[in-house]
Amino acid sequence: MALVDQLARLERRFLEIENLLQQPSVSANAAEFRKLSKEHSELNATMSAFREYKSIQRQIDETQQLIDEGSQEFAQLAGEELHHLNAQLQEKEHELRILLLPKDANDSRNVFLEVRAGAGGDEAGLFAGELFRMYTRYCERNRLKVELMSLNENELGGVKEVIALISGDNVYRTLKYESGVHRVQRVPATESQGRVHTSTVTVAVLPEAEDVEVSINETELRIDTFRAGGAGGQHVNRTDSAVRITHLPTGLVVACQDERSQLKNKSKALKILQAKLLEQAQIEQEKAFAAERKLQVGRGDRSERIRTYNFPQSRVTDHRINHTTHAIGDFMEGDISDMLSRLAAFDQEQLLREQAERELG
Repeated sequence: MALVDQLARLERRFLEIENLLQQPSVSANAAEFRKLSKEHSELNATMSAFREYKSIQRQIDETQQLIDEGSQEFAQLAGEELHHLNAQLQEKEHELRILLLPKDANDSRNVFLEVRAGAGGDEAGLFAGELFRMYTRYCERNRLKVELMSLNENELGGVKEVIALISGDNVYRTLKYESGVHRVQRVPATESQGRVHTSTVTVAVLPEAEDVEVSINETELRIDTFRAGGAGGQHVNRTDSAVRITHLPTGLVVACQDERSQLKNKSKALKILQAKLLEQAQIEQEKAFAAERKLQVGRGDRSERIRTYNFPQSRVTDHRINHTTHAIGDFMEGDISDMLSRLAAFDQEQLLREQAERELG
């Protein structure tokens, strides 16, 4: 069986790593020890599931042997147990196939979360602020760190654009499906006639780049300083602390004004620029692969409408998986884990289906 053979090879590697980690020569080499420890950690869940799989298989073999050797009455009871064990084995096999799917290299990275008001004027800005708060509340629930990188507010207290660095375990794996257009339908606070308006907000989730991946040539940058604007802050409009960086080869522009220090704003802007350049490079690399995918949860295409928040009907609908929740209040308070899990499961199922099609064809 191809699956078992693949798992057996991984098990041999897993045991080899465990043995290496106990060697003094490896313990003395910090870089090698970290590398092997990471590989061991990545294999651990798969090996745990494989051990359970083999245990169930042994129970099936033993039960079948009892059926072959036992009485007719005992055979009926054992047959029911065998049916239950076979169902468990199928579930465990499905779990293992998911664990063996190719890993996204970015899954373990921190992310830059960018929320930007789209169509809808002031109402879009207000909802952008609420959407950013939703993600912030989700991060608080899950002990993820949120560091504000850039904030551009409008006069009504809404958000034109906000960028934050979110740090923690496997942040990109969790949030990567949030990229796209989020649509809101509700009666704006500024609406005097009680009419429902439709506005949009764009969300981008960018994996944090490492310096070795994206090198930026200072000669290809135009750096402008200006006085910070927007609501609040005693330093606003007093010093040229805000920084705008233009990457001349691509035309990408990043601005930061949240810090009082020009140097800190420049440092933050460069980090965001690195993430945007990494995103561009990865999009180019993945075009051919993405074109082959017949069914795909959208992630990365900022023009794709992915979700609608309908306040009059207390409804949140994700259009990619056709799933609706009617607890919009809880959802906006950061209770979005169920939706994120459903999106990840849907993507995994599509990958499994495509893998099966390739094996057959």
